[in-house]
Amino acid sequence: MTAPATTARAAPGAPRPRANDVRRTRRQADRRRRLTVLAFMSPWVVGFSVFFAYPLITTAYLSLTHYDLLSSPRWVGFANYRFMARDPNFWPGVRNSLWMILVAVPATVVFAFCVALTVSKARRGANVLRTIFYLPALAPPVAATLGFLYLFNPRTGPLDRILGVLHLPQPLWFDDPHLAKPSLTLLGMWGVGAIMIIFLASLLDVPRQLYEAAELDGANAWQRLVHVTLPAISPVILFAVVTGVIDGLQYFTQGYVAGTVAGGGDAGAGSGSSLGYPEGSTLFYPVWLYQQGFQYFHMGYAAAMAVALFAIALSVTAVLLRTARHWVHGGEGLQ
Repeated sequence: MTAPATTARAAPGAPRPRANDVRRTRRQADRRRRLTVLAFMSPWVVGFSVFFAYPLITTAYLSLTHYDLLSSPRWVGFANYRFMARDPNFWPGVRNSLWMILVAVPATVVFAFCVALTVSKARRGANVLRTIFYLPALAPPVAATLGFLYLFNPRTGPLDRILGVLHLPQPLWFDDPHLAKPSLTLLGMWGVGAIMIIFLASLLDVPRQLYEAAELDGANAWQRLVHVTLPAISPVILFAVVTGVIDGLQYFTQGYVAGTVAGGGDAGAGSGSSLGYPEGSTLFYPVWLYQQGFQYFHMGYAAAMAVALFAIALSVTAVLLRTARHWVHGGEGLQ
């Protein structure tokens, strides 16, 4: 037999808490909690406001003005955006950047994956191979581009000398408008060390039992690659593609240095031959943006180009993330 339930009662004469006092206490506790969270987030909030939000808002405003860095901005509305359709170098810059995104980015991602897969299979000297393939990523972009310009120099470069000794064709490389972008692609593939290391870590993290189960089912090496390895590392592939596309949209340093130096100019001063040498093949969208803003002082038009680039990068990233649900798998999605 159980004892009857009893209810706790306040002691006689004890004051009962008022509903308003309870709500006030809860509001104060919530306010303290929010202030604590805001205090911990304040470094990020300040950094985001100063280094992203304020420059973005200012750039959007300047894109609607005529501004030359010397006089006050003059409101022109959407004139800068309308001029993009008539700019003779705007669409060639778009095509060159699009070429880097559609050709150079996939080639670089595939090459990085193949290198990581090869290193992951190595039984001896794996650490040495990792170091060798990662070291080019530490080279500054300007120095790496100048090094490739020397190696691929059609007159004094060692590569064409070796091809001449072997009685093989000696391309003009950076002096040929049809080979300038492929030469820059080779430069990008040479410096894949960072993404290669990420691919390697993901490959080494694939559970061994998945491969063992596939082997028991009779899967060959290709089938294990397609149905086990690629689904398991698909989030890393998405990361590599998204970052590669964003880098392709912002591709500047290598194209600027290669076009200027190969054309006989000074990369430091941006003088000499016009940017985009040879024949505009290295005039990428950010290179033309830079020239408009910091050489012609058309800062309002350059700001409009920057806003358009930001909108395109945001849209492309959103599309990639939206379509990722169809091919990016988690641990439960392996097939």
